[in-house]
Amino acid sequence: MIKILQTNRVYIVYDDELINECVDGCFFAEYWQQQGKIIGSAQGRGTTWFIQLDKLQGALRHYCRGGLFGKIISDHYLFTGWQKTRSLQEFYLLDKLTYAGVNVPKPIAARVEKGMFSYQADLLSEKIPDAQDLVDILQTRALSKSEYQAIGRQIKKMHNAQVNHSDLNIHNILLDKAGEIWLIDFDKCYQQSGDNWKAANLARLLRSFNKELKKRAIKWQLADWQHLMSGYSA
Repeated sequence: MIKILQTNRVYIVYDDELINECVDGCFFAEYWQQQGKIIGSAQGRGTTWFIQLDKLQGALRHYCRGGLFGKIISDHYLFTGWQKTRSLQEFYLLDKLTYAGVNVPKPIAARVEKGMFSYQADLLSEKIPDAQDLVDILQTRALSKSEYQAIGRQIKKMHNAQVNHSDLNIHNILLDKAGEIWLIDFDKCYQQSGDNWKAANLARLLRSFNKELKKRAIKWQLADWQHLMSGYSA
């Protein structure tokens, strides 16, 4: 069940079936280090901490800006209302996609801390175990026809839920050891009505395959795209 904790400066939303820790402290790596529950980390715009919870593994991320502007203001965003903050929007979008049967990380908890005009944000979501992104996999082997069809089916489910993944690329598609496809990284993604935008979403993904083919010589060919689209259209 989703619950909310709110003060004048802090807004926390969490699923109490997935986390029974100190909710106030669970957004800080130091808290998990003291519990001995950090199982790894990854570097991106900031550090993502991987945490062993009672029921699943979690990924804790502090929202950081990229690009030149991020070097000036690294982790503050203009506050225009709680529900418009990035961590709460991603939390609720993941919750909707999970309910719609799309393979995405379960949202565990999100936090927003408001200053005078800006805010900082954190998200704790599920870490998909034993999974690699398509870029890593395609550098070592080609995917099968059925695997590409499974990718197409998951994207179709996402589109049926009217979710526009604004950064749909092969870094954000995972394949786990059980053969399940997962879609990740829904920061700045959103629900959108109609169907006209869906073709552009797919075109972005196709460009991603072509880009990595040139950059990393991944084991991919245009015929594989037809398999993906057959899964999408099924």
